[in-house]
Amino acid sequence: MSDSGPMDTSPGRLRAVGHHGVSATGLTMGELTIEASWNLQGDPAQPAFVEEARRLFDVALPTKANTTARSDTLTALWLGPRSWLLVAGRASSLSEFTEKRDAIIRQRGALFDVSASRVAWALAGPCAAEVLAKGCPLDFHPRVFAVGACAQSVYGHVNVLVEKRDETPTFALMVARSFARDVERALCVVAAQYGFDVLAARPYG
Repeated sequence: MSDSGPMDTSPGRLRAVGHHGVSATGLTMGELTIEASWNLQGDPAQPAFVEEARRLFDVALPTKANTTARSDTLTALWLGPRSWLLVAGRASSLSEFTEKRDAIIRQRGALFDVSASRVAWALAGPCAAEVLAKGCPLDFHPRVFAVGACAQSVYGHVNVLVEKRDETPTFALMVARSFARDVERALCVVAAQYGFDVLAARPYG
């Protein structure tokens, strides 16, 4: 398929679904749609806060730096010692925001709805780590960046959040919506030398 196919107007849309670049297929890429994304903040040393977060979101918050935890419906990504990003691609416990925000505040925490702030893509296959490494200074060797790891860094000049989801390997790459076009173009330019298939968008998770 030609690279000159029609572009979607969505900030997260990659090139037209199909094959691009050289004839080989080194990886697949596709948008991960986000139904809801909340930033949870609080003190993990306070049992009442931790238990309330578990009750409200049905997930145990990761407390080890740069790790993630998952429930059946959402992913919790460690952003800092007192901050997590909760992301869901489908209907999940990320609902009834006001009630849950107030419950978290009662445990001296904070909750922010950032659902519209990020765009996400999945990069999967034998060359996925190489494509990320071309624009990101993180070490993606599996001994260093294992399944369940996440980290904030940059791709080119843009801040990104990277999560490793499985051993394929599959990575989720999140970026601020306002810079999505820049990162999309950079990813496609780098991936072309390996050959890549653009897949239809699917929910994050």
